[in-house]
Amino acid sequence: MSKINPPFRADQVGSLLRPQGLLAARERYQKQEISKAELRQVEDQYIREVAQKQEAVGLRGITDGEFRRTFFHLDFLEQLAGVTVSGSIAVSSDAQDKVGFTPPKLTVTGKLRHVKPIQVDDFTFLKSQVTQTPKVCIPSPTMVHFRGGRQAIDIEAYPDLDEFFEDLAECYRAEIRALYAAGCRYLQLDDTNLAYLCDPKMRAGAVERGDDPNELPRTYAALINSALEGRPDDLTVAIHLCRGNFRSQWFAAGGYEPVAEVLFNELNVDAYFLEYDDERSGDFSPLRFVPKHKTVILGLVTSKVAALESPQDLMKRVEEAAHYMPFENMGLSPQCGFSSTVHGNELTEADQWAKLELVVKTARELWGE
Repeated sequence: MSKINPPFRADQVGSLLRPQGLLAARERYQKQEISKAELRQVEDQYIREVAQKQEAVGLRGITDGEFRRTFFHLDFLEQLAGVTVSGSIAVSSDAQDKVGFTPPKLTVTGKLRHVKPIQVDDFTFLKSQVTQTPKVCIPSPTMVHFRGGRQAIDIEAYPDLDEFFEDLAECYRAEIRALYAAGCRYLQLDDTNLAYLCDPKMRAGAVERGDDPNELPRTYAALINSALEGRPDDLTVAIHLCRGNFRSQWFAAGGYEPVAEVLFNELNVDAYFLEYDDERSGDFSPLRFVPKHKTVILGLVTSKVAALESPQDLMKRVEEAAHYMPFENMGLSPQCGFSSTVHGNELTEADQWAKLELVVKTARELWGE
């Protein structure tokens, strides 16, 4: 039997649309009209409200909506010594034309070190505001490698890539130890790269950078496992696979088959948040590889458009997925966050809450919890 509690039958990926008042305060901070401490007070207020609202709709895994971040990954990773943010990656959609944006690239310009706890203060505040389970989302360590490959890693700092992977994993072990000591028991790694490796165009890009797209999933599983080494038994770790999420645009397509066996059997995580909101994610057959002790949260409700899914259609799709893995090892969520970056997806806060209520109600219908 898999570990359900957390994750929960009705769950969420993490980021939520930023309220206008919060965006206005961030802008004032950018213009140096208010201090960092004043901005944090505003963030605290909005996080307090959004945590209460999540509990009110019936969610049990509560996040801070990532209200303190600009990007789901960069704000965290750039706090590691040795990481620099630059440029952008090639993508598989017309997002570049539509929104004039592609995801930034990270480069490693020196030795990687975890110089201070990154998420602990934010977690401690969230924990003080909730009666349910506070959940922390951090970017997967693979984000430091995939987007630039070998050439984005300083050859003088790391002539040997094994040492790079070891230092990166140690940065994560240090952060996870600090979060656990602060009381965190539910951690999610956000990983676009294992999903990007399902996309033929992204796989070709990896080859151009000198990487083998068939070997990378194994390399990444080893890296993530190393990052999680020594974690306590009562810390639930989930991983979210994402094909890109920026102002309702996506960046990759392709079913999970190319990475499924490694993903489900070689990765030492308890649960998977999988995008399944449209045909870009392929069918449910890769779920045949999921071992009996692991949980899959099906991201069947889209966070990209306002239209509400029908509960009947959602239940039918869960039944289809149950042909490949045990029904009791599954849960339901949106396919991604509503605001992976500060810009947010193209829907309203009312749409967002309607989606989350739909997740909770449908999960209750299905699993009776």
